[in-house]
Amino acid sequence: MSQSTFDDDDLFGEAAAETRAEVTEHLAAAREGLPDPDDVWRTDADNVLGALNGLKSALDADDALDHVRSAKKAYVLGERADAFDDADDLEAEIAELESLVGDIESAADEVASLTGTVPAIRGALQDAADDEE
Repeated sequence: MSQSTFDDDDLFGEAAAETRAEVTEHLAAAREGLPDPDDVWRTDADNVLGALNGLKSALDADDALDHVRSAKKAYVLGERADAFDDADDLEAEIAELESLVGDIESAADEVASLTGTVPAIRGALQDAADDEE
């Protein structure tokens, strides 16, 4: 039977490795949760409003956002505990995904705004055309 060790340094090393693995797993899950590039680029819509609604749906990055947040929480915990020998790669990947998810969220907000604005503009243009007749 093997002897379990309860040495603080060994336990800390295990915890650090587990924390790094947790960060890495969340980063991988965040990448998987990103929108599909083809879904963002292509549309089968018959009109602009359909295209905007499709784009708004395609820009859903909530799963990726949740995983980036979880990765950052685990990273911050590990970093503050000085648990990582070298975490520059984790920090860089978190920053990259944070920026990408932020850009996706900004684009989704803009598309949502257009989804409300474009039909109103169309209606106003139709009214103006009717007034001319």
